[in-house]
Amino acid sequence: MLTDFFKSYVDQYQPYKGKRWCYEDGCIYRGLTLLAQATGDQTWMDLMIERISRQVEEGGTALTGYNPSDYNIDNILPGRSAFTAHAVTGDAKYLEACHLLMRQLRTHPRTKSGVFWHKLRYPWQIWLDGLYMGQPFLIEYGQQTGDTALIDDSLTQLHTALTQLFAPDTGLYHHAIDEAKMQPWCNPETGASHAHWSRSLGWLVMALVDVAELVGPEKFAPLRARSVKLLQDIMSYRGDEGLWLQVLDRPDLEGNYVETSASAMFVYAFYRAKDLGLFEGDVADLMPALEAYAMQPDETGALHMVEMCEVAGLGWFEGRFRDGSADYYLSENRVADDAKGVGPMMKAYAASLLHAQNTGR
Repeated sequence: MLTDFFKSYVDQYQPYKGKRWCYEDGCIYRGLTLLAQATGDQTWMDLMIERISRQVEEGGTALTGYNPSDYNIDNILPGRSAFTAHAVTGDAKYLEACHLLMRQLRTHPRTKSGVFWHKLRYPWQIWLDGLYMGQPFLIEYGQQTGDTALIDDSLTQLHTALTQLFAPDTGLYHHAIDEAKMQPWCNPETGASHAHWSRSLGWLVMALVDVAELVGPEKFAPLRARSVKLLQDIMSYRGDEGLWLQVLDRPDLEGNYVETSASAMFVYAFYRAKDLGLFEGDVADLMPALEAYAMQPDETGALHMVEMCEVAGLGWFEGRFRDGSADYYLSENRVADDAKGVGPMMKAYAASLLHAQNTGR
């Protein structure tokens, strides 16, 4: 059973980057949170709180290895789980940790159009990944503190980012855009990156459904049409295995492969979108298809989540240049049991349970 895999995985899990506060751990924390909500089993929440507590130091005024002046939007994601830990335990250190992260966002550099840079070392750039990492937290913080201007700011940033990142030739969204049009990976006329990497679109659709749930239909209305259309378009690229390719829109591309972390993100988003009225299609077979393909036994019979891209990005990284081409995305390592896939798998499974509960199936 998947729950057995999740329990074994978390029991053996070590912080992704040593002990340093990072978004990969945040993916697991979010997965555990949703499992607790969907199953009613407090064990999942206890596991999440136990693990995040190790990274919240000095009463919440420090997070292990976190430097706010890095202005790395990825570091904001685990803050959503700090809100949850505070709600469950009442321990003020978790809320203090959220205040610390918000201090980063209050001075985080922005593009001329008003959207957070992805990182300080990626100047003038908006990445789809960052919309998931930062915007739901900003909304939650605004809701927790009563600062509705933060909610409006987040919704405006999302609308602006989607307008800039839209790819009219495919109807999808570019992985990133360089507002300065200086990066060697971008189109010099538009500033946009090239190929459609599935996981970047996975981050985006998870952001959209999470924001829709947080703010409700009235405030989400300006983003609704784009979200509905994007979900429809992504479903149209679903392959014979019932999942999605690493380079989403290129089934003709030699070496393209079914990528399970993005597929898990899409499955999560479709179940949530269905329950939120953002998707009208059938979702019944999504989780069975994902589990059948992604979860494979080793020689001992132990299950592993396989066929996921380890990492991908744009620009120079560890001595190599990532040019954003379709061939580049196919060149990255494939791994098993990475947090960026297992966390969304937890979320997809939890969302399928919640959908079943909502529909009485």
